[in-house]
Amino acid sequence: MNEELSLDQSSLVHAWQQQLPEYLNPGDSVKVEADRGNPQGLRIHIDAEGRQYYSFDFECSYMDPREVRVELVDVERDGVTINERSEKIQELTEDYVRHLHECAQALHRITNPT
Repeated sequence: MNEELSLDQSSLVHAWQQQLPEYLNPGDSVKVEADRGNPQGLRIHIDAEGRQYYSFDFECSYMDPREVRVELVDVERDGVTINERSEKIQELTEDYVRHLHECAQALHRITNPT
């Protein structure tokens, strides 16, 4: 059974923008935007802390009010797209995906208020 998400996209973006920094490293910065092609989706851009100048772009889609699908769209280093298959990038990506799922869990109170 695929339930619809009852929250409008702009409220979702605002909730994620407020909540997500709590799940990231203190020096990371994040920008959450509506996914224009998916009313149940978000685009999340994370600038990783540190001197490496890595940035990650994720697509986060609500499958239902409780479950999100997270996909890595792009990884850049100092503004240039890099190979995301390196071990360090894989580890960072796995960490961020886990944090995005944790944030989605924390937001159940507004996405699945029943």
